[in-house]
Amino acid sequence: MLTGEEFGRLFETFEREAFRLETLSVYDVAEEREEFERFLAGGSMGPDWDDNPWVRSMTDKGKKVSRVHVLRSPLTDYLRYELSAYPGNITAGESIGIIDRAEQTVTGLPEHDFWLFDDRAAYRMHYTPEGAFIGAEPLPSHEVAAHLGHRDRALGEAVPFAEYWERHR
Repeated sequence: MLTGEEFGRLFETFEREAFRLETLSVYDVAEEREEFERFLAGGSMGPDWDDNPWVRSMTDKGKKVSRVHVLRSPLTDYLRYELSAYPGNITAGESIGIIDRAEQTVTGLPEHDFWLFDDRAAYRMHYTPEGAFIGAEPLPSHEVAAHLGHRDRALGEAVPFAEYWERHR
């Protein structure tokens, strides 16, 4: 399993495209705790929310970054927080879609998060029951094709974020 800096290097070394499927309703990210509490209290989220520098570090190099978040409304506090940050990701160049299982019946998608890089490497994400990141499991090459199919299915079924957010903000 890849963790920390080792996993982070994947975002520096991919050449063309990174895709993520997200499936959890809560992610326990230590670096976000203070910001999450500020969000819940109605505080200012700062300039990074207007134009995400992490996403921009990839898209400014001509790389494509996209995700589909599979969720179920009503939204948890964490999902309201995360989705409130998505407009800044989109400004920075990320493409984001939503599949809300309370509104759509979509079958054939895995119940786990994963990342795909350049259509040739797939990593299954592992989390604790509370949503803390454990590590990214490199999947064998014969599983990449299935995850490409999951990506294509998710992208085909997803509602564009702006459309979804207009109804659920």
